[in-house]
Amino acid sequence: MSALRTLAIAAGLQPEWQDAAGRRQTVSDEALQGILDRLGHPSADEKQIAESLAAIDARNRRGPRFVSVDVGDPITLSSKLTGRADLVLEDGTRTSVLIDEGVLKPIVKTGYHRLEIDGEVIVLLVAPHRCFTIDDALRGRRLWAPAVQIPSLRDETSKAFGDFGTLAETARAFAERGADAIAISPTHALFPADASRYSPYAPSSRQFLNGLYGDASAFAGTTDDVAPDLIDWQGAIPSKLARLRRTFDQDIHMLGKILDAFRCDGGDALERHAEFDALHAHFFATTGARGWQQWPTDYHDPASPAVRRFVTEHADDVTFYMFLQWLARRDLDAAQTAATDAGMAIGLIADLAVGMDPGGSHGWSRRGDLLTGLSIGAPPDPLGPDGQSWGITGFDPQALRDTGFAPFIATIRAALAHAGGIRIDHAFGLRRLWVVPESASAAEGAYLDMPFDDLMRIIAMESQRAKAIVIGEDLGTVPDGFREAMDARAMLGMRVLWFERNADGFVPPATWSSDAVAMTGTHDLATIAGWWSGRDIDWTWDLGRKSDAVDEAADRAARAEDRAALWSAFGTGTEQPAPDDTGPVLDAAIAHVAGAPCRLAIIPIEDIAGLIEQPNLPGTIDEHPNWRRRMPDTTEALLTRTHVAARIDTLNAQRPA
Repeated sequence: MSALRTLAIAAGLQPEWQDAAGRRQTVSDEALQGILDRLGHPSADEKQIAESLAAIDARNRRGPRFVSVDVGDPITLSSKLTGRADLVLEDGTRTSVLIDEGVLKPIVKTGYHRLEIDGEVIVLLVAPHRCFTIDDALRGRRLWAPAVQIPSLRDETSKAFGDFGTLAETARAFAERGADAIAISPTHALFPADASRYSPYAPSSRQFLNGLYGDASAFAGTTDDVAPDLIDWQGAIPSKLARLRRTFDQDIHMLGKILDAFRCDGGDALERHAEFDALHAHFFATTGARGWQQWPTDYHDPASPAVRRFVTEHADDVTFYMFLQWLARRDLDAAQTAATDAGMAIGLIADLAVGMDPGGSHGWSRRGDLLTGLSIGAPPDPLGPDGQSWGITGFDPQALRDTGFAPFIATIRAALAHAGGIRIDHAFGLRRLWVVPESASAAEGAYLDMPFDDLMRIIAMESQRAKAIVIGEDLGTVPDGFREAMDARAMLGMRVLWFERNADGFVPPATWSSDAVAMTGTHDLATIAGWWSGRDIDWTWDLGRKSDAVDEAADRAARAEDRAALWSAFGTGTEQPAPDDTGPVLDAAIAHVAGAPCRLAIIPIEDIAGLIEQPNLPGTIDEHPNWRRRMPDTTEALLTRTHVAARIDTLNAQRPA
């Protein structure tokens, strides 16, 4: 093996990987060098490689600062540690313990403890064996839930897009009809001053909320004039931001003490986030800068004199963005309370995006937490022959170890602070990330190993503390042993109707894993009605997108065969409906999925309502109205429609209380 590849492996990279077809692929030396350089391991020549290897070896010899273990298991530390040490449990209890040749006897109490030895501190996570489960919430029950995109929702007030107030009304309406949970789109902080940044999966920070989702209707004179079928983000965001600013300016005297207490509780992290939003608004308006990297150099450091001067001179602006966080947190808490008070056992299931925009709040205030100069993506596969580079970044695995995983813990806690569950987008990223140099094509990436066992133990710990279920999106090329590890931790996988098939057709739902969530679809897939009618095929060929089919006629012929296979799998014994007759297909598909042994069935509201169009078409930006579609009516009105009510009756019959 070459010295370069030895360095790559030492740095956590995989020089070889297996593609979706099972073929072994090799990462080029040039690609490895580009990634290693951005990870802080220069590798241009033999001397640099040797120095980088020596630096990694020296770091490893220092021993870990964070060690995780399952409760009841011995704790293996560095072999050089021996003798007595002070163990400080999370509750403050201090005791003397013996380390015998690097091994500490089991600790029976779960938590984040500290081991103090020879002037050094090691964080010890003693984790529960599994996450909080549906059985823990409601033993023996099979539950169902809708999935909703928050901006798409409507209520009785006139709003340009749905917010947390609309979500509360939607949660109540579904709870009254038997749902025990409601899966929601990400609520992460975006870039309030930039109306073009409305994708929920490219946030500024995952530790704070989208302030524009605060329920402005609670304040006089802050309702919208129109509620369009397609959200006009370019008009809606500045309009709502301006109204909220007027409300803030008028009512700050009444909110002063509340905001002061909120600010105190939020600490430095909240201060930096509000400061970032104020700075971003300023520089976006004056120079068009989209991220902190385009700001004047003096403003790149949050502690710089220039930033401190700006914060003093624009104190009201900073406090305004603090107000947005307070409002959003208040109203998201209220939505979860509305859900559980109305009878839901779980309530909101939050959605955790896989990464964040490198030019955002987290990247500015804690850039050392993140991968620099690398974009997360996906390798070439049948769905994306050229590979994918998503333009977002994620946590640097070494930085996580060096910080005792503090940013990851804070991120999970933020997601669970207002929810009874969490869905982790692209959960494979807990095991490995496909990383691509920002200037390179997606095919020039490589897999970077993540501290999988540590991350899974943290998730189990936080899940149990929050009494929240955990779902991991495990769709795509599954790493060896990944689903087995999920099952061991009681992290629910996802079984989606369209993918549950083999060479003989669609497999019966009775064979679906009970350790997963049964679903008719996701926000990135065609709706049932859209698939049956071929609307997704329309989009493919109208936009000139890549297809496995040689031409449109072949694509439609293949869909005809798939329709027959799907209808046969439903086993209704009735004649197959025509492509434009989607009602019977919706009814049968929902009954089919609800019949799976999975403990939770999640049905997108688009399928419950029988809608044709899907919320998002991956790989498009402006060609398709992603994240812009509204529901055709208020949630309450939709759920009283005859066909919709019948589908909910089916769900309740298949999954009785």
